[in-house]
Amino acid sequence: MKKILLFLALTIVVSASAKKEKRTKVEMLTSMGSITIELYNETPLHRDNFIKLVKEGYYNDLLFHRVIADFMIQGGDPDSKNAPEGKMLGEGGPGYTIEAEFRFPQLFHKRGVLAAAREGDDTNPEKRSSGSQFYIVWGQTFSRSDLEKITQRVEQHSAGAIVFPDEVKKYYMKYGGTPHLDGSYTVFGEVTKGIEVVNAIQQVDTDNNDRPIEDVRILNVVIK
Repeated sequence: MKKILLFLALTIVVSASAKKEKRTKVEMLTSMGSITIELYNETPLHRDNFIKLVKEGYYNDLLFHRVIADFMIQGGDPDSKNAPEGKMLGEGGPGYTIEAEFRFPQLFHKRGVLAAAREGDDTNPEKRSSGSQFYIVWGQTFSRSDLEKITQRVEQHSAGAIVFPDEVKKYYMKYGGTPHLDGSYTVFGEVTKGIEVVNAIQQVDTDNNDRPIEDVRILNVVIK
């Protein structure tokens, strides 16, 4: 009987743990296709804020207002909803910022991750995240020598707070990403389906302000 009770207790603990670790999924339907994103539990402030905004319909009809090939696609500016052609975008938000949640090297800027945009270090030394603006990384792959130069600069700039493990370096060389952003911007999710849509968006033609010539719109975002 004791063995049975112990087994049941362990089963309950394992089940509870599995349930606790389950990630929230969101589906982002864009004018160029659908993207499914899992939100990381390791960054609860960003996760919960993103879920809140999704439930409010905050992102519906906004643009990917900043797109840079071989780098990233950025959205979440509420001023982009009805923005006329050529309007400068990127300053809008819900009126608050979020405390940084850096979890490097567990979470890093690999291809397909969701991360929070923010104001620069001069006005934002705490590296607090925008309340709504985000970007999805595309990045590029690196040779070992080029990657070593980038990672050494990041490590020196961080005064040793950021050190790139071999596993992370190997990922950047094989699959790609934006290593120069590690330790400076909060990563809080990743694309699990629709990476080809991200690829297509990051290749669109843009103007001198990196805004797509033809609007790429987030039609709606829902919790799956």
